[in-house]
Amino acid sequence: MQRLKTRPQFQAALSGGTVSRTPHFALHRLNLLDSQPLADSQAPQEPLPGATSALFQSQEVWLGAMVPKRWARRAVTRNTIKRQIYAISAAFEVRLPCAAHVVRLRSEFDRRQFVSATSPLLKQAVRLELEQLFERAAQQP
Repeated sequence: MQRLKTRPQFQAALSGGTVSRTPHFALHRLNLLDSQPLADSQAPQEPLPGATSALFQSQEVWLGAMVPKRWARRAVTRNTIKRQIYAISAAFEVRLPCAAHVVRLRSEFDRRQFVSATSPLLKQAVRLELEQLFERAAQQP
């Protein structure tokens, strides 16, 4: 599994559309096989702005994590959530299609319920929700 690193890669993956959602996360996917121009096509195709072939050099699963400060104020919480995202995605790698994926935190975890920045309770809640997110995404074509 490759990791998304540049802003254009993240923007391209986010433009692909939302595949699955949970209360706190959204998974966006850009299919790499569909976006590549066909070699035996007779009509020349104009390259799209930020062509995916230049952004994604290999045809495999790509993943990025977006955990904005708006939804996770503490750096330790943001890093913990990102680690969970990458750990869970590794378990689902074989079930995911060849595409660029971005997992985006879309709402905050209640700080009254999860007082500690890295409590085991928070880690468990994040893990369960990410498993649901990837399970739904793996079932999508």
